Amino acid sequence: MSSQTAIINELEDALASGSAEKRTKTLRRVTDLFVFGSSHFAKDHVAVFDGVFQHLIADVELSARAALAVRLAPLKNAPPKVMHRLAVDDDIGVAGPVLTQSDLLENVALVDSAKTKSQKHLLAISQRKILADTVTDVLVERGNREVALTVAKNKGAQFSEAGYFRLVKRSEGDEELTKSVGSRIEIPRQHFLRLLNTASSTVRTALETAHPELAAEIRSVVGNAAAAIQEKAAAGSRDYVAARRHLASIQAKRVLDDSDVAAFAQAGRFEETALALATLCALPLDVIERVMVQDLEETILIIAKAIGLSWSTVKPVLRLCAGKNGISEQSLGRCLAVFSKLKQETAQQVVDFQRKRQSSR
Repeated sequence: MSSQTAIINELEDALASGSAEKRTKTLRRVTDLFVFGSSHFAKDHVAVFDGVFQHLIADVELSARAALAVRLAPLKNAPPKVMHRLAVDDDIGVAGPVLTQSDLLENVALVDSAKTKSQKHLLAISQRKILADTVTDVLVERGNREVALTVAKNKGAQFSEAGYFRLVKRSEGDEELTKSVGSRIEIPRQHFLRLLNTASSTVRTALETAHPELAAEIRSVVGNAAAAIQEKAAAGSRDYVAARRHLASIQAKRVLDDSDVAAFAQAGRFEETALALATLCALPLDVIERVMVQDLEETILIIAKAIGLSWSTVKPVLRLCAGKNGISEQSLGRCLAVFSKLKQETAQQVVDFQRKRQSSR
């Protein structure tokens, strides 16, 4: 009799007898058989094991389920149904290894677990080698500080605009989290600048090491030096190089106008929006950038009025500056009232004063 036949007979006996001890023993032997030959099993063989495992874990002790999770979690062709069942176990000793290691869990399943399970489950998810932004959105929104810190340090994690906005917000007053978020190479420029606004000098020094290409700009924030330094750093930043090319391609065909600003803002393209506004009002990019990052509504309205933007364009610009939390209808109504009453001549005088002030530095 082959070992496989012996185990099948043992399995039938274990399932028939209903003995928890016998089921645990059989589970251990079936696990040994699967792990030993997993790399050679075809899909139909894996499906058979899937059914067997699900039967066996129905009434076994917690420690037996945890041991199974530890052994199956790293396997690329582990039985998918039992892996999903283990992943949603309320006990972290069972779910943890699967949530952290298994490649068989889809993003939908991870999002569902992140929305419903404990902080320990969220922490396990945050340690995965690769994380989609749909998953990290939930982690940074619902997770505790340990979860947020772990996912911020995870080099394989991707973040959406909303995710970065939330991380930057949570970083206020937390030096370790600020360092972790600010040290990410791919962090969008506007979020990096928001981070610098509230970071301590110690943290800014650490961020200078993480982003040597922005060293001059970071030092300008620390020492409140001339805004020209920020402009110089912006000119060479990776995001602005691409944005400048985009605007140049438009300007080669026609004059930049209101519709371009609206399109950039509606698409959430911070760099293009900032560059377009700076170009249209003839103010340095760093001035426009600070106005947008700090969400200075009245200043935005003055600039928009001075260059003749329509209210339908101003609205998406205000929403872009407000970030994830957005801007309330009440605030938009107040801004509309100010924008409507503001005379273009007055706004142009204010902007002209700023131009002269900048040129005299």
